[in-house]
Amino acid sequence: MSARPAMDPNAVTVVLAPACGDRRDAARRLLFRVADELLGAPAAARIERDGLGRPYLTRADGAELQVSISHCDDVVAVALTRSGRVGVDVESVRTLPALRLAGRYFDRAEAQWLADRPAAGRTPDFLRLWTAKEALGKALGVGLRGGGLRRRVPPELLADADELSPLPDGPDLSLALPPAPYGLVVAVAAQGSPAGLPLRLYGSGRAGCRPWPLDGGS
Repeated sequence: MSARPAMDPNAVTVVLAPACGDRRDAARRLLFRVADELLGAPAAARIERDGLGRPYLTRADGAELQVSISHCDDVVAVALTRSGRVGVDVESVRTLPALRLAGRYFDRAEAQWLADRPAAGRTPDFLRLWTAKEALGKALGVGLRGGGLRRRVPPELLADADELSPLPDGPDLSLALPPAPYGLVVAVAAQGSPAGLPLRLYGSGRAGCRPWPLDGGS
């Protein structure tokens, strides 16, 4: 039997998995499972929240991980790291009035950027910007309407990336959109993380992205 690959709890680990039954319960079970693998051994754990409502996982042995959960349709996503507060958002690409929604929720420059994009890709582009703002709101503990929507996201940060890049107007904030399986958009944000922090996206029981290495490749 080959040795299990070493996992780095200081990097940002994101795992996607199908949601069987209740999505919140599926996300919670996945979160505990990945946390146990990242920290090396199972231990009693519970989810706590800080003063802004941001979740973190604490274990009986004193280990802690900053965590975030998202879900859409039949997919759940969890993000875990020791390096700063984290936020994750996942959306399925679907038909929606991208330009009308951008005019309602984004600032003028962002709405114009979307209008200037090729028509065939406007819906995915809208969702990339939307998930980025959602992830930033979670990392900040303010949510989407509490401040995520007002946070400017430069278009260059919406390209696929495997490491977090700092926001120009938020030196304590960083963002990345890792390459995701077809039909999904995933964004990850962190507060207080070092620039260039690696981001690892895995799939557990879902084809289309790097298999979770401790999942038997399923």
